[in-house]
Amino acid sequence: MSEVQAPRHDWRSEEVQALFALPFNDLLFRAQSVHRAHFDPNAVQLSTLLSIKTGACPEDCAYCPQSVRFETGLKAEPLMPLRDVVRAAQEAKDNGATRFCMGAAWRSPKDRDLAKVEEMVREVKAMGLETCVTLGMLKQHQAQRLADAGLDYYNHNIDTSPEHYSEIITTRTFEDRLETLANVREAGMKVCCGGIVGMGESPTDRAEMLRVLANLPQHPESVPINELVQVPGTPLDGAAPLDPFEFVRTIAVARIMMPRAHVRLSAGRTQMNDELQALCFLAGANSIFYGERLLTTSNPQNEKDRQLFQRLGIKPEGQGVVSDAVRAGHSEPDSHGCGHCEHESAALSAPSAA
Repeated sequence: MSEVQAPRHDWRSEEVQALFALPFNDLLFRAQSVHRAHFDPNAVQLSTLLSIKTGACPEDCAYCPQSVRFETGLKAEPLMPLRDVVRAAQEAKDNGATRFCMGAAWRSPKDRDLAKVEEMVREVKAMGLETCVTLGMLKQHQAQRLADAGLDYYNHNIDTSPEHYSEIITTRTFEDRLETLANVREAGMKVCCGGIVGMGESPTDRAEMLRVLANLPQHPESVPINELVQVPGTPLDGAAPLDPFEFVRTIAVARIMMPRAHVRLSAGRTQMNDELQALCFLAGANSIFYGERLLTTSNPQNEKDRQLFQRLGIKPEGQGVVSDAVRAGHSEPDSHGCGHCEHESAALSAPSAA
């Protein structure tokens, strides 16, 4: 494994599918090896997510209870007052979160609303937290305004493969999502971008979703992998559940293909037992949403997560955990806990040509 190469942006479909097809133990070994080359294997980044504007979204995303097109019983709420957002951010920080994510159910923000979000970003950032927002599609000038306000991350998931996309969403195109990602990068912000599995997609769709992400000009710094949370009233309620091992495989392949990204074990954790979550961490997941609620769906209680971390010997990122790789001089951790190692083993980053 002495031969090394830079992280790749030229993955071929057959290569990604070959990774998914590896024996489970071999795949996890490769993913864990890549993970240890770039991160402390026993540290997990904690993010907290708050819905700052809930419901009445005009989009038709088949998984989302916030769509105005579906009868889900969700009550629409206006943009939260600044003081309530700051209070929630302080509570998240007190509970150990290092990043505070704010989501608004908009197709795209209006400029008059953006000014209020900018104020939220400035206030939360002043508390010493990393900031992230998800507001829908962004125009270039809107992305620049958020960057000027000090926003660290913008979340905009691609959700699924280009081929499966029209089965899930018809009110915006896959290219619309890529355009927003480009606008965010142009403004100089970090990207949080992943997808959802368990939406009736094929194994090829899961591979293609990761291939699109890994072949972006710059890998997302944060890659949330969500498992569908089925909500009555949405078109995907009743979808066949995903094999848990397929979910772990998705985490592992994401880790191999995007070695320096934080891979987030995201929505769906309430449906997972502790053993499945432990497998996800072994496969390279090193970030979670921390707090008892996501945008509109439940999340494990903080105390339950703390107990799981204690059982696994995991500590929140930034608490001074030092990995074997760092002790051996393989890499120096930065302020976010990731290494500056510029390379990865070719044997780990791509399957054999055979």
